Amino acid sequence: MPRPSRTTRRTFLRQMAAAAVAPAVVTSAALGAGRPAPSQRITVGMIGLGGQGVGRNLRGFLAQDDAQVIAGCDVDRNHLYRGKQVAEQHYARQARGGRFRGFDPTHDFRDIIDRDDLDAVCISTPDHWHVPMSVYAMRAGKDVICEKPTLTVRQGRILADTAARCGRVFQTSTEDRSVAVYHRMAELVRNGRIGRLERVRVQLPAGPGRPGDPTPQPVPEGFDWALWLGPAPWAPYTKDRTHWDFRWIIDYSGGMLTDWGAHQLDTVQWANDTELTGPVAVEGRGKAHPDGLFDTFHEYHLNYRYANGVELLVDSGGTGLRFEGTDGWLGNTGWRRPIEASSPDILTSRIGAGEVHLTTCPAGEHRDFLDAVHARRDPYQPAEFGHRTATIAHIGNIAMWTGRQLTWDPVKEEFPGDAEANRYLDRAMRAPWAL
Repeated sequence: MPRPSRTTRRTFLRQMAAAAVAPAVVTSAALGAGRPAPSQRITVGMIGLGGQGVGRNLRGFLAQDDAQVIAGCDVDRNHLYRGKQVAEQHYARQARGGRFRGFDPTHDFRDIIDRDDLDAVCISTPDHWHVPMSVYAMRAGKDVICEKPTLTVRQGRILADTAARCGRVFQTSTEDRSVAVYHRMAELVRNGRIGRLERVRVQLPAGPGRPGDPTPQPVPEGFDWALWLGPAPWAPYTKDRTHWDFRWIIDYSGGMLTDWGAHQLDTVQWANDTELTGPVAVEGRGKAHPDGLFDTFHEYHLNYRYANGVELLVDSGGTGLRFEGTDGWLGNTGWRRPIEASSPDILTSRIGAGEVHLTTCPAGEHRDFLDAVHARRDPYQPAEFGHRTATIAHIGNIAMWTGRQLTWDPVKEEFPGDAEANRYLDRAMRAPWAL
């Protein structure tokens, strides 16, 4: 991993010293009876402690008795302190004496990856960091659970190949495969309850109604802006680039098409039995703000075609899925909402013993990841599946950028004979970062 000199590192560590105590050896007695022995626990380091990093992922691992979160990092000191507080308060409630000081904080993700006492890392950062951090961690011998999506098609291929080559467990961190309505939809479609699948309609949220403010601002105290940017092009700090709003900027993400597409499009892949491939053609149109900071499409309408003849229509505005077949339809409107169908018989249909039963984990993605680490097997959405889902969104953006219909080869992962479109498959990384 690149280790450029950082003049702010010593200052930052001095600031942390007042709150941080060296990690302690944690015993079963210290954490209370009933937990697995330390040798049976998977030690986890958290990379990114913002809203998703703490609200879902840190709390998700704290709820697992066979996981021990011992370290975390964030380039935003406020996020780092909050994550440390949440972890230590949780473990203190279990400890004899009600005290616990075993969470080691740092602002640099490389300090997490370099530790030899960590089995796994959980990455909850902006999209442009997902693949580099995951690849560095797997090369260092860590198993990884990482938020979705990837930033480019080529980066996704490197991610999937690295997981396979290094023999690491990689979980594309999506909860939808553990949500009963999406699992049920996919099983019903896969088992022919609506006949032969002909068409899927997907609704995804639209982008921001404002263009974003590009005016440079002073970097907040305790925020490592250079490390936040990392492999992305250099740009002056403004709050509209960071935290939630990074999603609207092409340098860091692909808009709601990639962000929410990672959920809904995965269910399409699952139901269509195309988790290891993808569409063969795409066309679409989109709208982006003509000025300001935010440059991803805030409105989009896309038409994809699979080799099996299935048509996939993706439109912005709302959230929902509808699978249409030769013998009926099923779907829902709204995230996690109940399934509706053309016939009550579809909804009450039982999946028989000899039919397709899709892998799920009702306890969630964190439980599924830990079970996969223990068993040294793939989780319910490994790197290859996540990469293929993200690719659908990426080629949709490319179709809108080029403004024309594109042919896609999901085996070679390229647009045959189309140099212009192929230029969008990857982006340069700012030195010294590389894959």
